[in-house]
Amino acid sequence: MQLLADILQSFTPITLAEMSDVKLMNRVDTKFVMPHSLLPELLQMAESDYFVQEIAGKRTGDYDTVYYDTEELDMYIRHHDRQLVRQKIRVRTYVESHLFFLEVKRKNNKGRTKKKRISLPSTALAPDMIGQAKEDPIRVDEFIAAKSRYTYDQISPRLRTCFTRITLVNKAKTERLTIDTALRFTNLRTGVEHSNPQLVIVELKRDGNVPSPMLSITQQLRIHPLKISKYCIGTALTTPEIKKNRFKPKIHRLQKNQLI
Repeated sequence: MQLLADILQSFTPITLAEMSDVKLMNRVDTKFVMPHSLLPELLQMAESDYFVQEIAGKRTGDYDTVYYDTEELDMYIRHHDRQLVRQKIRVRTYVESHLFFLEVKRKNNKGRTKKKRISLPSTALAPDMIGQAKEDPIRVDEFIAAKSRYTYDQISPRLRTCFTRITLVNKAKTERLTIDTALRFTNLRTGVEHSNPQLVIVELKRDGNVPSPMLSITQQLRIHPLKISKYCIGTALTTPEIKKNRFKPKIHRLQKNQLI
């Protein structure tokens, strides 16, 4: 970890306010998985072309996310069954800043993803942050009903994911890169936990098909794109009886490379 901290200190920092300039209105997303052993080399290769996000002097941030679903896991099943129109509902905690957001992510039939969110009271605690948001429960009800196909009463906490994130922005401000490490999954129904410190998930968000230094870096390191959902993979790994045929090739690929 100290090696990574030293490498990140060599980056020029960027603040949250400065990152507001990175609009990414015509966003194209690409995900990669890689072993943690390659992360120092990737960061060293990226240093000259990227800023690193810094908040309160820290260049990494801890995230704690609780995903909600129906009793029948409708959101998971729709993703598994390749339904083009689907949603995810989650509460995300920014651990260091003690900020909580209820988020609805919606994917349309053209593959575009839109995210809407509202802040929750700082008194809310995981895992059932929605249920404990007593200060303004009507707003939560209305937000879920307005932004999703589900109602407040239909959903409950299903999966908790925790990870540490590094956020990079290219110097042209046409792309943003998130690097998630130390992933841990906890199934809030079965109690099953799964983690592997070798797994790193990289997500590249860029403004259309503009040239990307990171694409060149991943090609040089032989890191290949892989569509992956933290919620779906975490649910598949921690729910023995769940349908997972579609995800088995990805799980086998990750197991083969000792990433899960």
